[in-house]
Amino acid sequence: MGKPTSPPRAGQASGSPLHRLGGVVVLTGLVAGVGGMGLALLLHAVQHLAFGYEIGHWHGTVSFLQGVAGASPERRVLALGVCGLVAGLGWWGLRRYCRPLVSIAQAVAADDHRMPVFATTAHTLLQIVTVGLGSPLGREVAPREFAAVYAGRLAGLAGLTGEETRVIVACAAGAGLAAVYNVPVGGALFTLEALLCTYRFSAVIPALATAGIASMVAWLGLGDVWQYQFPPLAISASLVGWSVAAGPLLGAVAFGFSRAAAAARESAPRDRRLIPLCLVNFLGLGLLSIPFPELLGNGRGPIQLSLENELGTGLAAALFALKLGVVVASLRAGAAGGLLTPGMTLGAMLATVTAGAWNAVFPPLAPAAFAIIGAGAFLAASMRMPLAAIVLTFEFTRFDHDFFYPLVFAVVGAYGTCVWLSGRAGQPVPAGH
Repeated sequence: MGKPTSPPRAGQASGSPLHRLGGVVVLTGLVAGVGGMGLALLLHAVQHLAFGYEIGHWHGTVSFLQGVAGASPERRVLALGVCGLVAGLGWWGLRRYCRPLVSIAQAVAADDHRMPVFATTAHTLLQIVTVGLGSPLGREVAPREFAAVYAGRLAGLAGLTGEETRVIVACAAGAGLAAVYNVPVGGALFTLEALLCTYRFSAVIPALATAGIASMVAWLGLGDVWQYQFPPLAISASLVGWSVAAGPLLGAVAFGFSRAAAAARESAPRDRRLIPLCLVNFLGLGLLSIPFPELLGNGRGPIQLSLENELGTGLAAALFALKLGVVVASLRAGAAGGLLTPGMTLGAMLATVTAGAWNAVFPPLAPAAFAIIGAGAFLAASMRMPLAAIVLTFEFTRFDHDFFYPLVFAVVGAYGTCVWLSGRAGQPVPAGH
């Protein structure tokens, strides 16, 4: 939970004049929106240049997965070799010559909420470039860090109190997420549930304002679009039954994935071993991409395939195992990135696998219905944010209202199982990776 604070005085918000705090909120939304838009455009540029598809048309009709699948095997391996060199040299140099990185969670929890500007900016650019070159990690941490580091500086220049700065840094992170994925409500809930762990009025208003502003600013370059196309499907008693039964399984696997990812990050080298390890890791991923182009990138492509009912049980099982392996291996090699979309990918693949068994016993349902519920439940458990995961899943797909019911049941089972397993393992329940 957030640190206790004294109630704000009339006409003030936690100590500072409202016009000053309001100005920082607006500027934070603008910075997050511009930063998220710029980083997303940079990602698209790197993807198109690396794999040679629709160069000059970064918002064309060809998806990243289609571009990768259309590239030659040699080009895929070459792109991942470059990715390994960029990752190894970049993160080794960052750790060798720059100030130590401060994560968003550390900045929010610490007395000093500042993050090193140059090191954090370089860190965000490395994440975007490597994901564009095919890294299997997520891109969502980069815009969150970019927004947070500059929002912290804005708060300092405005003379905000320590508690206000803490809230602004957290809001900036949620706004960065909102901008890059066009998820204003989900971004605000991420701030409140995963970072601040509060729904105080003094946090809710800036969280909503910054996320809304950032999303609308990002429309200028990214458009008002959502991430995944979800077909119109109706729920049934069978789907609700599956969501209740599958929730604990999704939660148990998400718990194992979170532990494996945390252990890999903890064991990652901080010295020159980063360079050969990253090179070998990403060259191996490049070779795997020859038969499985779906492994490259954060996982958006496989999720969309599952939502289009184009993944068989066998391919879904293979992608689940391989995606899990390459994500953990990349973290162990020293690469950095998010786990939001990779986690959703694992959930969608696992749900698609179980759909085959369920449909063999009960009246068959479209695999897409299982996939979207599995993705949302896995996200809720792996990142310990059930409410934000439900809203993010909706904003990602704009599914029909009725799908909230099976999604809620699956999230309850998954999150509850993950919390229970964390307690059995004697571990705290962290939030917001």
